[in-house]
Amino acid sequence: MHPPSPKRPLASEHDHRACRTAIRAGSRTFYAASWLLPASVRRPAFALYAFCRLSDDAVDLEDGKADALARLSQRLARAYQGTPLDHPADRAFADFVREHQIPRELPEALLEGLAWDCEGRRFATIEDLHAYAARVAGAVGAMMTLMMGVRDPHALARACDLGVAMQLTNIARDVGEDARLGRIYLPLEWLAEAGLDPQAFLASPTPSPALADVIRRLLDEADRLYARAREGIARLPLACRPAILAASAIYAEIGREVERGGFDSVTKRARVDGRRKLALLARSGLEATSLARGRAEPALAETAFLVEAAARLHVATPAPLSLAERLQRVLAIFERLERFERFEEIGK
Repeated sequence: MHPPSPKRPLASEHDHRACRTAIRAGSRTFYAASWLLPASVRRPAFALYAFCRLSDDAVDLEDGKADALARLSQRLARAYQGTPLDHPADRAFADFVREHQIPRELPEALLEGLAWDCEGRRFATIEDLHAYAARVAGAVGAMMTLMMGVRDPHALARACDLGVAMQLTNIARDVGEDARLGRIYLPLEWLAEAGLDPQAFLASPTPSPALADVIRRLLDEADRLYARAREGIARLPLACRPAILAASAIYAEIGREVERGGFDSVTKRARVDGRRKLALLARSGLEATSLARGRAEPALAETAFLVEAAARLHVATPAPLSLAERLQRVLAIFERLERFERFEEIGK
């Protein structure tokens, strides 16, 4: 892949505001955590997530899913050609992939995961579920890492771990909601071990101790991956660590809410309230400065192809910040938190 050319941006200020609005409505967890990102990183992050949101909605909301996927593939091709469709997310995403040298294999993996959704694919084992989560969430984590200027394979592997963990949390939270749409993402092997018949459950979604145990197992696996991901966050630029740490903490807290609800994700939908999110944001800002790199674990077998694609270009690692620079970053984080809190109060 060639170095990015100094072409004029395709997206306007209006386009970037539209991307921010889409994220505020579509992903409150990411929107909250994004306030801890430096402005130079926050804007392309909104562009990435707006395109991901557009892709997900296009498949979920349109009746002709095969046609929707074909159109998404065309939109992706045009973004990489530098001739995006006339839509804010398309223009912003076209700028994003060019400026940050995003290998096309990463967004293509996302579209492949959405295609699996359209097929109504089910997953026999936890490894099969990892493969799905790698595509719909791990690919996004890899793209976020590249956006931060990091192509270290170990950091990318941990970013994919975090994406997979978040997707497993989503699945654990949405068991009932998915079932009412005729979908089941829980590993069929685990359901069989618990004595649960998938078709019977879909016909009448009902909470049970056996189902609760399956959901608990899924959250245990998510927690294992959240723990692995922390080592990768320490490999990110210091200014970016608080936001990623906060997103990880807030998603993990969703799992804790599921647990507090007796692992009943059929009649309840776990949520993290605004006050708790603010506390996690503040804690993440403090913890981010003391994160340390640990032992580099290999990538999950199911995410290795993403790591290989993303690490293909080498980018030099920036010099470490001085103590004074780190303290300035922490102060800037708390200023952004104060602005976010005021903004949330206005929006109530």
